[in-house]
Amino acid sequence: MHLTHPKIANLLLVCIILQGCSSIKKLPAENQLIVKQSFTVNGESVGKEPLTELSRTAVNKTILGFPLKLHVYNLSNPAPEAQFDRWLQKKGKRAERLSRWLSPKQLIQLKKYHVDFNNWLKKTGEPPAIIDVNKITLTQKLFDTYYRNMGYFNAVTTAEIDSIAPQKVALGYRVETGPQYYLDSIAVVAASPAIDSLYNTQKDNSFLQSKTPFRVNQIEKERDRLIDVFRNNGIYNFQQRSIRFKVYRDSTGTDTQIPILVEIKNAQKRAQDTLVEIPYRIQKVKRISMYVDDPSKRINTYTDSIDQGNIRLFSKGKLAYNPNVLTQGIEIKENMPYSYAERTATYRYFNELQNFKFPSIIYQPSQADSLELDAAIYLSPKEKFSLGFDADVSHSNIQDVGVSLGTSLLTRNVFRGAEILEVGIKGTVGSSRDVAEEKSSFFNLFELGANIGLRVPRMVAPQWIKNLLFDAKEVKTNIILGASLQENIGLDRQNFTTTVEYSWKTKSNHRLNFKLADIEFVNNKAINNYFNVYRNSYDRLNDIAQRLPQNESYLATNGQLGIPAQADAFIFNVLNGQTSIAADDEDYTTVSSIQERKNRLTANNFIVGSSFTYLKNNQESLIDEDFSQLRIKIEWVGNLLNTALRLGNRPTDQNGNYEIFNLSPSQYVKTELNYIKHWEVGTERIFAFRAFSGIALPYGNAQSIPFTRSYYAGGSNDNRAWQAYKLGPGSSSGINEFNEANLKLAFNLEYRYPIIGPFKGALFIDAGNIWNVNNNVADRAQQFSNIGDLEQLAIGTGIGIRYDFDFFVFRLDTAFKTYDPTLIKKERWGSQLALKKAVFNIGINYPF
Repeated sequence: MHLTHPKIANLLLVCIILQGCSSIKKLPAENQLIVKQSFTVNGESVGKEPLTELSRTAVNKTILGFPLKLHVYNLSNPAPEAQFDRWLQKKGKRAERLSRWLSPKQLIQLKKYHVDFNNWLKKTGEPPAIIDVNKITLTQKLFDTYYRNMGYFNAVTTAEIDSIAPQKVALGYRVETGPQYYLDSIAVVAASPAIDSLYNTQKDNSFLQSKTPFRVNQIEKERDRLIDVFRNNGIYNFQQRSIRFKVYRDSTGTDTQIPILVEIKNAQKRAQDTLVEIPYRIQKVKRISMYVDDPSKRINTYTDSIDQGNIRLFSKGKLAYNPNVLTQGIEIKENMPYSYAERTATYRYFNELQNFKFPSIIYQPSQADSLELDAAIYLSPKEKFSLGFDADVSHSNIQDVGVSLGTSLLTRNVFRGAEILEVGIKGTVGSSRDVAEEKSSFFNLFELGANIGLRVPRMVAPQWIKNLLFDAKEVKTNIILGASLQENIGLDRQNFTTTVEYSWKTKSNHRLNFKLADIEFVNNKAINNYFNVYRNSYDRLNDIAQRLPQNESYLATNGQLGIPAQADAFIFNVLNGQTSIAADDEDYTTVSSIQERKNRLTANNFIVGSSFTYLKNNQESLIDEDFSQLRIKIEWVGNLLNTALRLGNRPTDQNGNYEIFNLSPSQYVKTELNYIKHWEVGTERIFAFRAFSGIALPYGNAQSIPFTRSYYAGGSNDNRAWQAYKLGPGSSSGINEFNEANLKLAFNLEYRYPIIGPFKGALFIDAGNIWNVNNNVADRAQQFSNIGDLEQLAIGTGIGIRYDFDFFVFRLDTAFKTYDPTLIKKERWGSQLALKKAVFNIGINYPF
C-alpha cells in the first residue's frame, strides 16, 4: 500500500508530532535503545565502512537529528486485527451502526484497510535498535574475521555498553588488530604438466608477491587470474575447485611471515562410485561449424551447406544471410588453443547483430583426437518484421495540450547482411490559445515527423578507408534520414536531416563515434509570425515605439505596433536614422539587438559537417554507483562545403558569404567536454558531480551559430534555480523567450540519500552560465571577454525529493537563486532565498 493522498501524509505527520518526541514510549522496560554507536581501531576512532556495514547492530536512522523512521514504526500496532476488533467493540452499537451504514462486506474491507495501513507503517518505518547480545557477539566475530582476512590474525574485538539515559545506551566496539602478517615464499605444485607450463609463463603477473601484506582478497584475485589464464590458453574443462591455497601461519604469533603453497590438482570425474583424476591437457579447436535455423521453414533437418573459409555453414533451406557477415565476427580460431575470452567475444558479436535469439556455442571433443575440439555455433533468427506503437499526451509553453501517435516498422536482414531497417512516423496534434481564432478548431497545432534508419553491422565505405582507419569487424554503420513539418508552431519550421555515422569500441569501456556526414536543413515558413511568437522582443519594441513623439504612422488602430509590417518598418527606420533615436541612445542599442536576434532566429540554415565523440565509462552495471564518465566531442561544420563554393566562384550575399540554394551555409567548430563522477559514501548515499564545458566558434562563411546548435542554461537537468532558456547570456537578465549563446560552463554537485522506503532525498549546488564569444552579439553584458567574466557564473542551491519506481525515478527539485549575476553586485548573494522565488522542477530519472 502506497501513501499517495496528501491528506493521509499530513495526518501521519500530525500523529507523529502528537505522539511526542520520546523514542522509547513504546519500548518495553527490559529493552534498551541504542542511540549512539562508535568504533575504534587500535585506539583511533573510525566512522565509516567497512565496519559500519559489517556491524549487525545500528542506531536508528535520523533526518536532521530526528529518528523519523522509528517514529513511523512506533505508530504501528503488533496486533492490528485485534486492535481493530477492540475499537469496534469499544462502544456497544458501533459495529451494528457501521454495518448498517457501510454493509457487513464493506466493514470487513475497512478492517483490511486498517491492517494494510498498519503493515505499511511497519514496512516504511524502522524497528527500534535495541541491545541484542547475540547481534553484538556476531558483530565481534565479523570484525575479527574481517581483520584476519586483512592479515591481522591476532585481532580481538570487545564491546562496551554505557548507559546515557533511562533505556538509552551508547554501544562502542574496540578493535585491537595486533601485528600485520606478510607473505613469505610462494610455492606452486601443479599435478598436470600443461598447467605447470602455463603457470610459469604467467607467474610474473601474480597477485601474490613476497614481502607484501597478507590479504585474503589477493588470494581470491589470484585464483580468478589463474582460472582466466588456463581457460584462455587451451584448458577447456578447467575446474575452479582444482585450485587450493595452503597458508602456513605460526600459531605462536612470533613469526609474522607466511609462506603459501598453491596446489593445482587434476580434474576429477565421477566413475560409478569413485572419483577419477584426469590430467589437464591443452586442447585446440579443430573444426568450426555453424547451424542457422529458419523457423519460417518447416524443415526438421539442415539441408544446405556452404564453406566460408575454414568454417562450414549449415542451413535449413537456402541460407538467408551473407556468409561473410556471419563468420567475420567469429573470434574462435581454428587450430588454436581453446579460449573462453574468444567464445565470449563471439557471443557478444551475434547478440549485437540483434538478428538472432540466444546464440549457442557448444564444444565437443573430436572423435579423431581427444586433444582437439569441435565448435558448433547455433543461430535461430528472430522474426523478420516487428511493429511498434506509442502514444503520449504533453503540455508545454507552446501548446496547452498535445496528443502524439507514432508507429515504427523494423525489418531485419534487409540486404542479407544482418542489417536492420527501421521506419518511424509520428504525428502530433495540439491546441494553443495563442494561435486560436474565434471559429478555429480545438486542435490548431500540427506536427508530422518521419525517420528512416539503417543499421549495418560493418563499415560501409571503400576498402582502402577501412584498412586505413578501422577494424571492420568492430565498426557499426548507421544511416539516418529524417524530416519534420510543423504548422502553427513557432515559425512553422521544416527540418530535414541526414546522418552517416560509424560507432565502435576499443575496450569494454571505451566507445567512439564518428559522424562522417551530419547534414541539417532548416526552413522557417512563417517568418512574418516572428513577433507573435517572441513576445518579449515585441513588447520591448512596442514600448519604444509608443514613447516616441508623432508615432501614429507605426501604430495600428488598437494603439499597438502592427505585426509584421509596422514592426519591421519601425526597426528599419530606427536603424537608418529616420527617427529621433540617435545611434548612441540605449533604445537604439535595444532595437539593434532585437533586429540581430530576429535575423538569427528566422534565418534558414544549411548545416553540413562531421563530428568525433569519445566516451569512457567504467560503470559496470546500472546499480554500480562508484564510477566515472568522460565524453569529449569535436564537431566541425561547413569547411569542405564552403571551400568548394569558394573554388567554384559561387555567388555571395550582401555580407560577402558564399551561398547555395539561396542560403549561406554555416561554418563553425565546436568542442565539448562532459565529466561525471559518482562516489558511494554509504548505503544508498552518493555524491554525484558533473562538469561541462562547450564552445562553438563561427568563422569563415558565418558570423553566428545556428539556433539549433547553440547552448542554453537552466532547467531540470542543468542549473535548476532557473527555468530552461531563462539563464544568461552573461549578466543579462534573460530578456528573451529562448536565451542561447555559443559558450557554456556548468558544474553540479549533488548529495543523494535515503529517506523512507522508495523515497529518496537530495541536496544540490548548481553553477553555470552561457556567454557569446566572437558571435554577432553587440551587448557587452552577454559577452565573455576575459577571465573576470567568470564572476557571472550563476549559483543555485536546493533540495530534492525522489520516488524510486525501480525501473525509473520520479524527481521533484526545489531550487533557489543563491547567486544571481543579473543583479547589482551588492544584491547578488542571497537576496532571492525566499520560497515565493523558488523554482520547482519535475524530472524523470537523475539529472546526471
